[in-house]
Amino acid sequence: MKLYFAPLQGYTDHLYRSIHNKVAGGIDTYLSPFLRCDGGKVRNKDLRDIAPENNEGLDLVPQVIAADTDELAPLLDIVEQAGYNRVDLNLGCPFPLQTGRGRGAAALTHPDRIERMMQELQRRTRLKVSVKMRSGLTDPSEGLAAIEVLNHFKLEHIAIHPRLGVQQYKGLPDREAFSRLKEASRHPIVYNGDIASLEDIDEIVRLFPDLSGIMIGRGLLARPTLAREWRDGRPLDNTERLAASLEMHRRLYDTALQTLQGDQQILARMQTFWEYQKPLIDKKVYKRLMKTTSLRNYEEAVRSLA
Repeated sequence: MKLYFAPLQGYTDHLYRSIHNKVAGGIDTYLSPFLRCDGGKVRNKDLRDIAPENNEGLDLVPQVIAADTDELAPLLDIVEQAGYNRVDLNLGCPFPLQTGRGRGAAALTHPDRIERMMQELQRRTRLKVSVKMRSGLTDPSEGLAAIEVLNHFKLEHIAIHPRLGVQQYKGLPDREAFSRLKEASRHPIVYNGDIASLEDIDEIVRLFPDLSGIMIGRGLLARPTLAREWRDGRPLDNTERLAASLEMHRRLYDTALQTLQGDQQILARMQTFWEYQKPLIDKKVYKRLMKTTSLRNYEEAVRSLA
């Protein structure tokens, strides 16, 4: 059972991935936040994020998002030029900024576009391809139609998040919809969605024992050691989990001090680290971490956690 770290824009950049791998571990493969073309260009920040020299020691798969082949082709050029032989196509992003442009989960409403994008991907014979998708944008029938198209192409796997795009992250994952999509697919399937505990992983493995893997996103931001705990078969207590989070924070903070400028820029970067870990720390300390405007006060708040 492979464990994948799902990408989250604004959180799991190459610095976070590298430090997570060294401190928390347990992950087989990391996916990068998606590359996209805006105004015909890809941000330099995103290019740096997948640069091989910034991802040494990681098994990284670059992810791309596109509405059609015109957007997709230059992204694949970038992935190939960077030396990668794998790529993941995002058909799952639920956020209106992307779906409004026909990307992510919105692409599921256009099977013809998916087919053309898959043809472009298969034309790149050196690239192994995987797909990350939702169960549909507004209706599960859209996901089934996409699966029918994908069945005609060679894929490493399909990671399915069983929510509709319009739900974003609201409501519970629809495991019946997941089961229908899984049964309709000819490809190995990876489960994604609301994995936050060891019990969650065990339940998914029990319900779907023939899965190719499990992909975890927000659950690893909240509990960075989750994959390692499951691998080792040893749950960590809150003290051990906090110690690992503090070590990750120390390394991220040291890097931020070296690469970013000004208190506000550094604080904005570091405060994202604590957003998902709120349940693990004292409420008053969390409030101090998120509201402080000076590094000195921020450092004092962090020290109070140890």
